[in-house]
Amino acid sequence: MINLSTAKVAVIGSGLIGRAWAIVFARAGVEVNIFDQNNEALSECLFLIKALLEDKLKYGLLQEEVSQILARIHPVQTLEEACQGVSLVQENIKETVEAKLALFSDLDRLCSSTTILASSTSWLPTSLFTEKLRGRARCLVAHPTNPPYLIPLVEVSPAPWTSTETIERAMEFYAAIKQEPVLVKKEIHGFLLNRVQGAVLNEMLNLYEEGYASSADLDKVMKYGLGLRWSFMGPFETIDLNAPAGVTDYAARYGQTYADVSKTQKDNPWSATVIKKIEDERRQILDSEQISERSRWRDNRLMALKKHQDEQPK
Repeated sequence: MINLSTAKVAVIGSGLIGRAWAIVFARAGVEVNIFDQNNEALSECLFLIKALLEDKLKYGLLQEEVSQILARIHPVQTLEEACQGVSLVQENIKETVEAKLALFSDLDRLCSSTTILASSTSWLPTSLFTEKLRGRARCLVAHPTNPPYLIPLVEVSPAPWTSTETIERAMEFYAAIKQEPVLVKKEIHGFLLNRVQGAVLNEMLNLYEEGYASSADLDKVMKYGLGLRWSFMGPFETIDLNAPAGVTDYAARYGQTYADVSKTQKDNPWSATVIKKIEDERRQILDSEQISERSRWRDNRLMALKKHQDEQPK
């Protein structure tokens, strides 16, 4: 059993995802050392975290005062200081193999042999940057969903050499801090969420490129259609409930149609021309200078949804 009141973690990288992870850990009662090579980013992180926590407080999503949570987050000046006495490191640096190879080599050297070394990478399998490490058995990916302080999914994706003990401890730790860990049983580029998201995006791009609908109307397909159901149940449960006798009944009714449609679906090259057209349509709806403000609006909508979900019976 994990004792969160005595636990300590290191968050490496104080950007968008690093700050969100710091909130996740600190609100659960965990002490957080946060480090960034960029001194300016590090000096700003507590101010930015405070603003996010104040938004959560407005929606009744905090069990403590903002100051109590902030008091658990400690910006530190060196990687070595960040690693002292921590049971888990959550890495959030740039998405390149070279950068992660260098950092994980340092982490393997600086951390206790029992410290779990976790990467927040969105795409890179653990094996790409841990194979030559002495402590490679304690390394894995723990990919969050942005923003993790509001969306709890964490994809735990070990390498072939990650120990069973490390996997179990990581799954237990993320569950203890009120995230929803899922285990990726075999390494795959992009893990689960981004592969599913990519499949949806590719089909949306195809439908747009071939002139079936505008980008705004394709967004409505998700906002006012699939997304409403998918916000509280997944595709398998959806089809289970969409036929009187469940999944087998649904497949008997519609499976062949889906199979036939799948033959007409194709890859999408994400051409610059198509992306530019969508960009132009989006800028008619939202000026680029308003993206940051709209992102905060998104987070507040997620907070309202989370508040609603928390109030519903399981």
